[in-house]
Amino acid sequence: MKYTTPLLPYAYNALEPYIDQATMEIHHDKHHVAYTSKLNAALEAHPDLFNKSAEELLAGLETLPAEIKLAVQNNGGGHVHHSFFWEILRPGTENNLPAGEIAKAINDTFGSFEKFQEEFANAASTVFGSGWAWLVIDPSTDSGELKITKTSNQDSPYSLGQIPLLGLDVWEHAYYLKYQNRRPEYIENFWPIVNWDKINELYLKNK
Repeated sequence: MKYTTPLLPYAYNALEPYIDQATMEIHHDKHHVAYTSKLNAALEAHPDLFNKSAEELLAGLETLPAEIKLAVQNNGGGHVHHSFFWEILRPGTENNLPAGEIAKAINDTFGSFEKFQEEFANAASTVFGSGWAWLVIDPSTDSGELKITKTSNQDSPYSLGQIPLLGLDVWEHAYYLKYQNRRPEYIENFWPIVNWDKINELYLKNK
């Protein structure tokens, strides 16, 4: 079965004033839809690959036919990352803080939520060009500890054997209509709309 672009789990204007309606419409209906369509097109000559999840394709890039590997890396990454991104956002609330086990894990790993925010914001602001900042579980560590990382373009944590819990899209299309070149302001305004309930759910599922 071909991949489909999931509907947003909220209205286009639900994240205002932090992310505007026009950005959400273009981001979801144009950019995400295009990634999904191009991923499907790349796999048409290898229909057996539709039996895998898009995450599995990214995790097994090295096993894919050479002629579609880059297309899956770019468009599969775009499809998976945006599907993930919509789920870890929600309408904004003041004093939006993590709770549950993810809160404890963040404090244990980074010292405090504020220090985590600083490190994550630094990763997001220093992505050169287009890419993403991530909070991931890294199973390669002894305890599967949390790690902040960043990727270029649509390169994926899944391809590195990591499990994303939180991601921030810092491609210009994600923020330029509202924030222009003010990426730090966009990053600062990300925190009120983070869906910590979803992130805690992902952490409990994958830790």
